[in-house]
Amino acid sequence: MPIINKDLDPAFQTAGANPGLEVWCIENQELVLMSESDHRKFYTGSAYIVLNAVFPKNGPPHYDIHYWLGNDTKKVDSSLASDKALELDAALGSCSVQYREIQGQESQKFLSYFKPCLIPIEGVFTSKQGNLNGEYQVSLYSCKGDYVVHVREVPFQRSSLNHEDVFILDTALKIYLFSGCNSTIQERAKGLEVVQYITENKHGGKCEVATIEDGKFVGDSDVGEFWSLFGGYAPIPREPPASQESVAPSAKPFWINLQGKFCPIGSSAFNKEMLESDKCYMLDCDNEIFVWMGRQTLLTERRTSIKAAEDFVRNEGRSSKAHLTFLSEGLESTIFRSHFTNWPKTVEPRLYEEGREKVAAIFKHQGYDVKELPDEKDDEPSIDYGGTIKVWRVDGDELSLLPVTEHTRLYSGDCYIVQYTFPGNGRDETLFYAWLGCRCVTEDKTAAISHINTMVDSSRTNPVMAQIHEGKEPSQFFSILKRLIVFKGGNSSGYKKFIEEKGIVDETPNENLVALFRVQGTSSDNMQAIQVDQVSSSLNSSYCYILRSEAAMYTWIGSLSSARDHNLLDRMVELFNPTQLPVSVREGNEPDIFWDVLGGKAEYPREKEIQGFIDDPHLFALKITRGKTCLIDGSVSHANLLEFQLRRLQDEREALNLGLKFLEMDVLVEGLSLEVPIYVVMEGYEPLFFTRFFSWDHSKANILGNSFERKLAILKGNSRDSTPNGHKSSSNIPSGRRRSSSPLPRSSSPLPRSAGSDYRQSGNRLFSSPTPVAKNLFEGSPANNRAEQTTTLLADSPSTELSSSNETSNITEKDKNIDRDSLSIHPYERLRVVSPNPVTGIDLTKRETYLSPEEFHEKFRMPKSAFYKLPRWKQNKLKISLDLF
Repeated sequence: MPIINKDLDPAFQTAGANPGLEVWCIENQELVLMSESDHRKFYTGSAYIVLNAVFPKNGPPHYDIHYWLGNDTKKVDSSLASDKALELDAALGSCSVQYREIQGQESQKFLSYFKPCLIPIEGVFTSKQGNLNGEYQVSLYSCKGDYVVHVREVPFQRSSLNHEDVFILDTALKIYLFSGCNSTIQERAKGLEVVQYITENKHGGKCEVATIEDGKFVGDSDVGEFWSLFGGYAPIPREPPASQESVAPSAKPFWINLQGKFCPIGSSAFNKEMLESDKCYMLDCDNEIFVWMGRQTLLTERRTSIKAAEDFVRNEGRSSKAHLTFLSEGLESTIFRSHFTNWPKTVEPRLYEEGREKVAAIFKHQGYDVKELPDEKDDEPSIDYGGTIKVWRVDGDELSLLPVTEHTRLYSGDCYIVQYTFPGNGRDETLFYAWLGCRCVTEDKTAAISHINTMVDSSRTNPVMAQIHEGKEPSQFFSILKRLIVFKGGNSSGYKKFIEEKGIVDETPNENLVALFRVQGTSSDNMQAIQVDQVSSSLNSSYCYILRSEAAMYTWIGSLSSARDHNLLDRMVELFNPTQLPVSVREGNEPDIFWDVLGGKAEYPREKEIQGFIDDPHLFALKITRGKTCLIDGSVSHANLLEFQLRRLQDEREALNLGLKFLEMDVLVEGLSLEVPIYVVMEGYEPLFFTRFFSWDHSKANILGNSFERKLAILKGNSRDSTPNGHKSSSNIPSGRRRSSSPLPRSSSPLPRSAGSDYRQSGNRLFSSPTPVAKNLFEGSPANNRAEQTTTLLADSPSTELSSSNETSNITEKDKNIDRDSLSIHPYERLRVVSPNPVTGIDLTKRETYLSPEEFHEKFRMPKSAFYKLPRWKQNKLKISLDLF
């Protein structure tokens, strides 16, 4: 919460009181608070301060301060903007992160506040704007970016166009979207969002839209109109290939003294201890420069450090590309921490947390409407828990379907596959869990992943699958099973062989063994009994326990347990043995025989166990750049997942490997266990427990095509047409299966033959496929000798209908009636997606049809007639493997 300060600029008096965005502009050396309707009006000759306040569900508020400088901003306004940003940070208790934003080089975080785009306006802001009348000015905009889009106005001339980017030509009567042949689907989709924004804000929502595709000529009237505005068609020059990115230099740390001078720190290994709380430092990472300000530094010292850093990037010639980030001690970003070794995992309490209730009271007393931090509440159910369950135990290559009575009795030495089918958004949805016991052997773990991959691949739908480890299960898993008892030991042959070879005592429970169980859960429909070591040190005052011996059954009630825990204890005892009356023991009044059963009295935790804060969700996109992979950070609060295309990577095995690498990167996910649950969700089959994190429109799943085609259909008012012939799809057909790989009709423009014709040839791209493909996503792949058996086991499952080679329900009439004899024949190497000499003028969604019968049989190992009898998903899977999709 902000702090009231009489010396504070009046424009900041209530800053940060409520979550959301606040924008100020500097006018005549004074701050002017912008109305919400003017938040996007950034003038190139002005400076702005933007505050984004986020009130997470758990923990204190988080503030990000950005000061934006237009290309024509005066130096005095630039200096004042940085000073005011620092003043605002001080008003918020020095608990914000500050960013310097330069027009045209804005950070993704900053642009995410102004979706779909921010288009700077020529001129200088004035609070007394007049009405501008006159002839409509034709504008040409360049759009760059897959996730957030950088929009800048470029000269209205042919030389501004290129084959790499997306351009928007805005005229009085029509808006043209020109897509360079090497632009990605995601870039084109983002361009359409900008078109829609311009249509709504400059044309009152009424304007024709034409899409011009670079590289193809079909004689469309829109093409002629577009090129006539440039004085007629002429080839766009082919730009030389971009040079390979140089290796980024190692980070260089500096101490900033009181005079603003940089003093190099001669240390090869960075650690947190080198940062002293009464000093400021700069970490130079070339295009990313951080200024770290200790908690005990004065405001004047911080102002000196910020000015010195700004002068540094100007003098070094990096002012146009370097991002400056100012961090206060305790608010270090993950990227900053990644440059240091062994950065502590625990974060010190924020200084302002203790007094935030008092601050809120001050605001209310002064009459301000302050939004209180939300109380922690249990999440609302995001899944229907009335579905059907099937459970298999994994024993190497074998799967055993368990009877219903054994569904809730799992063993730590075994692995299990749980299939849960439940009512979803207009259709039944399926969720597969691979549950890996904490004592299972590697053979069973690998086999479990192989089996679940085979099950999912054999499904006609695209179910969600998850890998979970014992002890790290999500609450949803417990709610599905409702009652769960986890025993030590195991029943698989691999586990039995392992403990025999190691000489380990078999702890699998029987009537003669002593066993101690910890009871936990949140309700009678979500309770567990977890077997722990039968020793006194396993007790905890925050829980209740069941101690089972040959002679009797005891219930132990911790002194810090609640009435809810006691109720769960009674219900769990009935599951163990409804006819046996247990001996109730309260902590502090245990009989000697109780301690004797546990091998003697010993110390155990007696303090209240406090659950840690659950961080707000965070979204990362996996991107392939020149054969390498990287993670792109994104805020869920400002993100639409459809833009991130995480689930549309062509090589989905690589996608999961990236996800596992993501978990291993301590610098990005501090303290996150490698045993955290991992879910794999396919586009078109997103369950509610996934989409609840987003502003999700399920109706968009019924629109054909990739992200560009879907957005084009929405923009042109065709979002209700979910089939090629315009009829609405039947609701009983899964939406993911209704998608066609045929693109919507689009205007095209000519391109020199050498320029290429497929966006996936771009060196920096996100692969995109129109339909979901198989999900061999976890470590290991389905072994051939397991596939047939797993398929047989699944055959009796009503919710997992298997596909076969004679299935023809998904073959369209168009596929059946293709006159393949009339098509031209081309060699395989020229038909591939990444061919150096691609064939032009063909249907890129039907590349395989241009193969000769002999070469088709050689590549696909079957004739064309057999191939087109396969279901569509199998066709696409084969085409992807041959680089023909």
